[in-house]
Amino acid sequence: MTYPIQGSCQCGSVKYTLLAAPQLIQACHCLECQKLSTSAFSVTAVVNASSIKFEGEMQEWRRPADSGNISAAKFCPTCGNRIYHFNPAEPDAIKLKPSTLSDTSIIKPTRHIWVSQKQHWYQIPEGVVTFEKQGA
Repeated sequence: MTYPIQGSCQCGSVKYTLLAAPQLIQACHCLECQKLSTSAFSVTAVVNASSIKFEGEMQEWRRPADSGNISAAKFCPTCGNRIYHFNPAEPDAIKLKPSTLSDTSIIKPTRHIWVSQKQHWYQIPEGVVTFEKQGA
């Protein structure tokens, strides 16, 4: 994969440039991520905040996580597309929603978290690291 890669929300009001490869890509099966994705899990690419540049106005939404941390999200106020999540206590880590990239070929989760809440019909591929809850 060659970087930078461009990304945007559905309407194009929020754009970004990913300058470097993600640290990891994971699928989360928690019930909150199932609500977010309206599917069996949500995919996240964890990137350094310094390796991504955003353009456009975003709004923020927050909720308490099971860990006691805050799970915050940035999204487009026009189309509502989630762009990324973050923990305000860890400002250097951006949890990018990689389906907003122009090239989605990097979306290959190497770990699955919260598998204790996964849909019974979904089979995790062999060789992928799994965690019953949040993981390390």
